Amino acid sequence: MIITKQKPMDDIMRMAKGHKHVFIVGCGQCSTQCQTGGEWEVEELGRMLTEEGHKITGSTVVYAPCHELDTKRHFRKHKEQVARADVVFVMSCGAGVQAAVEATDLPVYPTNDSLFLGNSQRHMHFQEKCSTCGECVLEWSGGICPVTRCPKGLLNGPCGGTNHGNCEVDDEKPCVWTLIYERLEGLGQLDQYREIQPPKNYAAIKRPGQMRGEQDF
Repeated sequence: MIITKQKPMDDIMRMAKGHKHVFIVGCGQCSTQCQTGGEWEVEELGRMLTEEGHKITGSTVVYAPCHELDTKRHFRKHKEQVARADVVFVMSCGAGVQAAVEATDLPVYPTNDSLFLGNSQRHMHFQEKCSTCGECVLEWSGGICPVTRCPKGLLNGPCGGTNHGNCEVDDEKPCVWTLIYERLEGLGQLDQYREIQPPKNYAAIKRPGQMRGEQDF
């Protein structure tokens, strides 16, 4: 899931300046989990904008606003409410914001900052474990990603700063290479730990990424 945080309210109000009528779009997946764009947050943003003199023409929570066809369907469903608005606020990651851009000619503004692709560990606890690097290394690292989880992205064991199994960048966290070693040892695959890995191919992922069928461009 995409982890987001809400922008400061002063920034949101600055974006709203000069726009009287507002339509709000929320996210039923990631932003709901992050409490940055679910039904309650959509209602609360509407209340705060109303207190500042804006009028809310309507709102909707799209289950997955990054799904462009579904977002367009919601805009068609609420076309009268959207037609009365002069700006759209989207409470999702940047992908959802840009999906809304494809669905309307109105100005579309984000209420959130997109942070990272994260695993949900428990309520409101998220950890980045994958950086979508385009060339997965998990087959030889015990299923634990050193590219993402090592602050230095090291591919051939820990740096000289690891201390009693903890990371020198954050000594309250275990060194990911300690975790990889223990995992491979438990699997009886320590031979993989000893293999020298070539430099990471950071050109494997193209920006902006696209995929059509089984081909990416």
